[in-house]
Amino acid sequence: MLFYSEFQQTYLWLPLAGFIIGMIASMIGSGGGFFFPILLILFFQVPAHIAVATSLAASLPLCIAGTAGHYRSGNINLRLGLIFGAAGVFGALSGAFFTRLMQPATLRIVFGVYSVALALIIFYTSTKDRKEKTESDHPEKTATGRIAKSSVFGYVGGAISGTFGTSGAAPIIAGLFALKTPVKKVAGTSLMVVLINTLAAFTGHFLLGEVDLTLVLMLTTGSVLGALLGPRLLVAIQPEKSENLIRRVFAIIIIISGILLIIN
Repeated sequence: MLFYSEFQQTYLWLPLAGFIIGMIASMIGSGGGFFFPILLILFFQVPAHIAVATSLAASLPLCIAGTAGHYRSGNINLRLGLIFGAAGVFGALSGAFFTRLMQPATLRIVFGVYSVALALIIFYTSTKDRKEKTESDHPEKTATGRIAKSSVFGYVGGAISGTFGTSGAAPIIAGLFALKTPVKKVAGTSLMVVLINTLAAFTGHFLLGEVDLTLVLMLTTGSVLGALLGPRLLVAIQPEKSENLIRRVFAIIIIISGILLIIN
């Protein structure tokens, strides 16, 4: 169900927040959906179910703009992205159904636990040597093994997207690295998969939940501009040199947000 909430002065911060999230998300291959629910729940006291569905709607324009920018920059492995995305559709629809079975408070706590776990995983992986992940672009020994691995990571990413209203980018990015995809291709291909997952998850939530169009419009005003800028900045910099630092800062923000979701 679509509805418009009453405008509040605090909503004027949403375009700026959307711009920052959109720019960073498009650079790291995420749809920004991870931070949208946190932003809405913690700072604007939006009920968890509405925040999940609304964040998916707000993420769609960001994902479209970011994917288009990465495609123009040649940062997308189209074939690999379609395999991930096809599996992600099933995960996203099942996740959207699962969300409706939880109470808002339970959903917020589960989301917080997921956030903390994700941050710990990012910390762990950032301590490993990245050389083997970035210097090799060799495929799996068999096409069947490559497709199977892509499908598993794609399904998990879609399920996370559908359940929490987030991008579900973490397992997608992990899967792309596991398949020896170069860093810039990881960002672009991941965002393409996130777009497919977000569209599928939003379809499920649109039929089962509530979407606040006032919040969607305020967020997307800034996030689309940020998503268009992100891929251009990625081309201009060398992300390989500072990727571990970026990951750790990203993880710190996530773990703080997760703890706040659990204790509030």
